[in-house]
Amino acid sequence: MRRLTAPLLLAATLGGCATYPRPDVGEMADPGRLPSARQVLSVAGLRPCNDGVERALTIDPRQAVNILVHGCNGSTGKFHALAEVLAFHGQQSACFDYDDRDSLMTSSGQLANAVDALAQHLETPQITVIGHSMGGLVARKALIENHPNPVRNTHVDLRLVTVSAPFSGIAAARMCAAPALRLATLGLNDLVCWLISGENWFEITAASDFIQDPGNLSSQVRSHLKVVTDERGTCRRRIDNGRCVEDDYIFSLDEQRYPPVTLAPRTTDVEVPAGHVEIVGESGVTPHKLINVLQREGIVRPTPPERQSAFQALLAQLYGR
Repeated sequence: MRRLTAPLLLAATLGGCATYPRPDVGEMADPGRLPSARQVLSVAGLRPCNDGVERALTIDPRQAVNILVHGCNGSTGKFHALAEVLAFHGQQSACFDYDDRDSLMTSSGQLANAVDALAQHLETPQITVIGHSMGGLVARKALIENHPNPVRNTHVDLRLVTVSAPFSGIAAARMCAAPALRLATLGLNDLVCWLISGENWFEITAASDFIQDPGNLSSQVRSHLKVVTDERGTCRRRIDNGRCVEDDYIFSLDEQRYPPVTLAPRTTDVEVPAGHVEIVGESGVTPHKLINVLQREGIVRPTPPERQSAFQALLAQLYGR
């Protein structure tokens, strides 16, 4: 039974990477805040930031586009509210739709293809890729120069934003890479890890080539804003007496910081005291901290003073506060 303890603990810990209830705002399409010259496009791997059946994108080819990449057990609908925040500031978005149980190398290659395909439809291709949690790993890997399936468009102007991404590997998965345990369990350890995480079960560990060799960002990437969350002491759910019954701690600072990534050229590391889900928001939790960072770093345009009240009303509608 002791041989089963590590895989079962892994299952319990990675369960924290699980669900992100999205704000109940339906499928608000274009709220009328974006430019009117639009085209309807079909781009493999990209879709509107909702969980509806429609997959076609409606964009203005003269404007830049943000591609949002969810983490494990997420969905494109998870970033619906953030896409609305961007739309309020006149910025358009698409969401990368991928199977988070696939190999991360496969997913990152699909994202690179999607960036190339979208760039073909933009008059001046400017794209910002924003990835949260494991989506941050996928996003950065898609934009490295030595990827087997890299971004090939040499004219696209790229920016990368990663939020709460475990660049040094997920500590909870370390037993998946333990040689002695893998041998002693006669493959059962590998099977349990695969059942929990899918094809990426080894890639998320610190022992994997995916983590140990993060690669250099391609020349098309102008900047990498790396948002690190200090998740200690955070709480996702409290009961009536104020006691925390579900924390919001998923990744430590050590898991999110890895020198080859943190110290890479064009990379800015910003630390924010926030929970793992809090930073991107959910029903009842407005991501003020992330919005402030994105505006300060020039990813999201400033909110005009005369529109502040309207913006606060939108946030209340999207996040329930």
